[in-house]
Amino acid sequence: MKKNPGNNGIRQKLLKAVNFEDMRRHKVKAAVYIVIRVLTVGVMVFSIVRGNWENTMTCALTLFLFLIPSFINNRMKIELPSVLEIIMIVFVFSANIMGEISSFYEKFPYWDAVLHTLNGFICAGVGFGLVDILNREKAVRVTLSPVFVCLFSFCFSMTAGTVWEFFEFGMDMLFGKDMQKDAVVGFINSTLLAEGGEKIHRVRDISQTVVNGAELNINGYLDIGLIDTMKDLIVNFIGAVVFNTVGYFYLLGRGRHTGFIKNFIPTKIPENEKNAQP
Repeated sequence: MKKNPGNNGIRQKLLKAVNFEDMRRHKVKAAVYIVIRVLTVGVMVFSIVRGNWENTMTCALTLFLFLIPSFINNRMKIELPSVLEIIMIVFVFSANIMGEISSFYEKFPYWDAVLHTLNGFICAGVGFGLVDILNREKAVRVTLSPVFVCLFSFCFSMTAGTVWEFFEFGMDMLFGKDMQKDAVVGFINSTLLAEGGEKIHRVRDISQTVVNGAELNINGYLDIGLIDTMKDLIVNFIGAVVFNTVGYFYLLGRGRHTGFIKNFIPTKIPENEKNAQP
């Protein structure tokens, strides 16, 4: 029987996407991939059986996001350290499956803050690695000092965090979601409520909120997302600052005293390894 050359091409693409050789070299990473993907597929099947299509779409999105590291490696020819790749996969699973579907955001008050701090750290590492690759590329005649490398990394991380907050706001406004979680506060300062020429009207010790004549029984004023957004950006800022503080000293010593930071910095795949890939 004559073999179809098209099947060989498809097979090569599948092997390249799965990258079995990489899985054999990094058994811990492979185990994490397998366990988390099996759990995600299990949740997806359970959601389909129950007719919960919103959770089903969340699982589908999660499975798609799991492919990003392979895309970066195979298409962009940038190698992600195993530690960074594992953290990225666990982060996506923790945010979507555990956070959204299992309601960890409501069950654990600091779940969101921890993830956003980690997001700031991860994005800073990605931005740091990208500009460091350009810095060391012979074909690019640009050499940035460690300060500017860290500044770019910091701005990259904060931009990613801000764009995510735009996404949350858009989902809430356009699709009636509540990604920007509410908060209860005991005081507000308002110019809108000011009377008699007073510039700022300060309301203290708020004990109740009434909406359309109905008492909410929340013992305070209901903030609809502003505090949540600012907290997310603040912890993202903290994650970015922590990474770039360590990253600055890493660049000064090129890893002599801060070698662990290499676990979070993407690097360019050498030309000889590119050619060796299937």
